[in-house]
Amino acid sequence: MSLTVTAPASADPGLLRSGAAPSAAYVDHIDQIDDRRWEVYVYSPSMDRVIPLQVIRPADTSVPRPTLYLLNGASGGENEANWLDQTDVVDFFGDKDANVVMPAEGDSSYYTDWVNDDPVLGRNKWTTFLTRELPPVIDSALGTDGINAIAGLSMAATSVLELATQAPDLYRGVGSYSGCAQTSDPVGQAYVRTVVELSGGGDARNMWGPYDGPGWREHDPLVNAEKLRGISLYIANGSGLPGPYEDPARPDTPQGLWWLNQAVIGGAIEVATDVCTHNLADRLQELNIPATFNFRDVGTHSWGYWQDDLHDSWPQLAASLGLSA
Repeated sequence: MSLTVTAPASADPGLLRSGAAPSAAYVDHIDQIDDRRWEVYVYSPSMDRVIPLQVIRPADTSVPRPTLYLLNGASGGENEANWLDQTDVVDFFGDKDANVVMPAEGDSSYYTDWVNDDPVLGRNKWTTFLTRELPPVIDSALGTDGINAIAGLSMAATSVLELATQAPDLYRGVGSYSGCAQTSDPVGQAYVRTVVELSGGGDARNMWGPYDGPGWREHDPLVNAEKLRGISLYIANGSGLPGPYEDPARPDTPQGLWWLNQAVIGGAIEVATDVCTHNLADRLQELNIPATFNFRDVGTHSWGYWQDDLHDSWPQLAASLGLSA
């Protein structure tokens, strides 16, 4: 089922006829998958393209409801590694009164504003899109109450913290699962470059400038942790040791080489993010900023644990949104 939505008044018809880029974001169109799931396509002026969004509507839409922005990992949800395909997110939110908005682009972008267009990864102005362009469009199209929270995993676990430091008044709650908050020191920078350059094929200098430049500190949630004060924070990480989702006897455990990859490579990545997450815990404690940390005794860098993290963090995120769990 397809819903046809025309550009609102904010998208100047004269500009559209002339081929010039509109000055404001707008809904390009909406495809309604079923009564609860929509695919919403929003034009971004800063990136000059239409961004696809997977949306889960609230169980009860009789009154305006809040919005949880849920970000994917390094692939940006552009392949099967996304919340819809890898978790029970649709069923989980089946009885919950929140709009859930999941961008389906952003490969290796860190969901941030890049200083330069990249020959491989293109134009990325995600901070502008997610914090300025998109919220009013979503609020209007979905009839929300204007209250927001944000959560993300892996790459996006860093991004949600960084977005919150860039727009601290926009989000009342943040859920960060298996991320590395630090970006400007050698350890954190190496992690970022692994995602952007080795995984994505881009040049991280196009993201925040020279490796020794100020841009990396300006976007470092650990350095800018004071800006997280007043936000409800839920931060989770595993130890890297194999756990229940590395049990070959479980039907949902990847078999063969996938199991080995999850246990060994996923374990090593989670060990690295665990160090970062402990550093963030120390920093927030030093600043006397309240946060909930869930350091799991086991767990690799994989979807089974992130699904659990979403479930475990929901009561706190729901409270930040003014909802009961």
